[in-house]
Amino acid sequence: MRKAKVVLKSETLSESSEILRALTHPLRMKILEFIDRHDSINVNKIYNTLKLEQSITSQHLRILRNAGIVLTEREGKFIHYKIDYTKVSKVLLAVNNFLDEE
Repeated sequence: MRKAKVVLKSETLSESSEILRALTHPLRMKILEFIDRHDSINVNKIYNTLKLEQSITSQHLRILRNAGIVLTEREGKFIHYKIDYTKVSKVLLAVNNFLDEE
């Protein structure tokens, strides 16, 4: 068994836990899969198609946005959401690297 010195930075740990918490909720994963299929989509389409309440959808999108997983772009009165694939790729790489260490 390999032992390594682990250095945890409070800021990095906080950001990492926020990202992982955002990704572990089943409804947020469903929303992310829907956004992924459409590249960029507005909140109305998300909650109407997935048959969710607007307030619940907005709450989950806020969590994803605060974690940096989705990006927003205003187009007139609509806000379009898209996935930040760079951020998601980094998260997946970090998780996979962690799992490979065991």
